[in-house]
Amino acid sequence: MADSPDMKMSSNKPYIVGAYYDWISDNELTPYIVVDVSVYGVLVPMAYVNDGQIVLNIASSAIGSIAMGADAIEFSARFGGKLEHMTVPYGSIAAIYAKENGAGTSLPIEHPSGNDISVKDDIGTSAKTSKPKPSLSSVSSVDKAPEPKKLSKGKAKGKVSLKVIK
Repeated sequence: MADSPDMKMSSNKPYIVGAYYDWISDNELTPYIVVDVSVYGVLVPMAYVNDGQIVLNIASSAIGSIAMGADAIEFSARFGGKLEHMTVPYGSIAAIYAKENGAGTSLPIEHPSGNDISVKDDIGTSAKTSKPKPSLSSVSSVDKAPEPKKLSKGKAKGKVSLKVIK
């Protein structure tokens, strides 16, 4: 195959991140990633961001499950006791390393171009588009709000009562 200057290759970051994740995990170490939150598509708890970055523990023991897709890593983890779902595009990963010894690598940040942004449609599949088309729809107004139902003065049905037993 002839090399051509016009030949555009996909990013190698998904392969590099996946290989380092496997290597660090296979050596029974803890993989951490450094994420630049300014990249389009990053969904992380912003309360834990420092200087535009967040460090995430992506070890299988720290997260429920991990999905390393073609464009992003998706997983859920607890922050302050609250379960958070996170999406980390590969372009936002600045480094992947082992917590215990620092073995790993730093990576360049890749901001997506307008043509690389994917938009999910109504059925959940993603389609690449340059810009979503804006649309308008009409909304009908209601002249009078419906009257709330009035309760009868007798004992209300379904009322719960507690009885103290000593």
